[in-house]
Amino acid sequence: MKIKEIRLSYGETKQLEKKKHRRPRKPFFLIGALVRLLSLPTLWKTKFSFDASGLKRAGKGPYLILMNHSSFTDMKLAYRIFYPRHPFSIVCTTDAFIGKAWLLHLMGCIPTQKFVTDVSLVLDLVHAVKANGVSVLLYPEAGYSLDGTATVLPKKFGQLVKKLEVPVLMVKTEGAFLRDPLYNALQLRDVRVSAKVDCLFTKDELSSASVEEIDRVVGDAFTFDAWREQEAAGTLVTEAHRADFLHRVLYRCPACGAEDKTEGCGTTLTCHACSKVYRLEENGTLTSDGGAEFSYVSDWFAWQRECVKQELLKGGYKREWRVDIALVRDHKGLYRLGEGTLTQTDEGLRLVSDDGELDYTQSAKSSYSLNVDYHWYEIGDVIGLGTRKELYYCFPKDRSESGVTKARLVAEELYKLKTEA
Repeated sequence: MKIKEIRLSYGETKQLEKKKHRRPRKPFFLIGALVRLLSLPTLWKTKFSFDASGLKRAGKGPYLILMNHSSFTDMKLAYRIFYPRHPFSIVCTTDAFIGKAWLLHLMGCIPTQKFVTDVSLVLDLVHAVKANGVSVLLYPEAGYSLDGTATVLPKKFGQLVKKLEVPVLMVKTEGAFLRDPLYNALQLRDVRVSAKVDCLFTKDELSSASVEEIDRVVGDAFTFDAWREQEAAGTLVTEAHRADFLHRVLYRCPACGAEDKTEGCGTTLTCHACSKVYRLEENGTLTSDGGAEFSYVSDWFAWQRECVKQELLKGGYKREWRVDIALVRDHKGLYRLGEGTLTQTDEGLRLVSDDGELDYTQSAKSSYSLNVDYHWYEIGDVIGLGTRKELYYCFPKDRSESGVTKARLVAEELYKLKTEA
């Protein structure tokens, strides 16, 4: 999937007409029916099955539907489970509206920015459930899982949940990450996919629950490990490309400590600094002739996070990228602004364009995570930052680096250190 690109200077984008906010409309029935129809090939290929017994305990809708976010397949699964009996609006990122805003508005979609405070989103969600009388599908992790485990959830999420005053459902998928992990460059695998719908809170239970209790229950529901679940279920991923680009996630070698020297290709991950080779087995475990330091990708990733934390505690962290800069300000296109430098330090992020028109700083305390993606709209790996009004997308020019993953870990660990001190 590609996105419309427009070349303008930053100054020229300032002259563009400001995007007017629109309240979400009630989903148009025929559009929803078309989406479900177009989802049938994926549902058939994955032999999709689901257990929706949680709906009975939840009672009458509309609902707040929470779902773990593994891949684009998630939306197709949701339409199979809930549509047309329980119509819903989907909260999705603003860039998804580019070139097709009319269609997504007909679907009742609600645009927002990832990891950016957006007060209007709360009002839009309330409008959807109370004025439109439809459920809302929300991925509270905001971004796709990088390593097959839950992404960081926003603090005090329970405040939003209580405002909606509707039953809370949790849709947990199994197999969706294994079929289409973000790192694997859209190379699909032949894996069965299933889902289970649980009721986390009925309307009555929600009214008496505290924000802290809601956060705890939701946090527990979003605890999973796709790799351990794969091994336990005996699911085999036999494709020969299953480790392609795995270095995007596992960028630091546990054997020698070198960063950005690993390469995932075929079924193996090789460190070009010490020549150690790891195999991603069909059951999702990691092995090596010299003995693997970690048996699961998720454990390796957690170790990298701890390494980042220790590096930050020493102080003086700094990393720079030469980047191509793009801007999302409206739904007309992705505005390509030229080149610049993105710097990440102990204090946060700073983006400066070469022409001097753009100089944006984002504090480490401004967000609990950072928007990063691999092979974003077939352009390249990306780091996203910005405000509710405009988002900057930075594409590192050195394609050999795996720095976008570490950039997110740094942002998340910095936020903890700055806010929990």
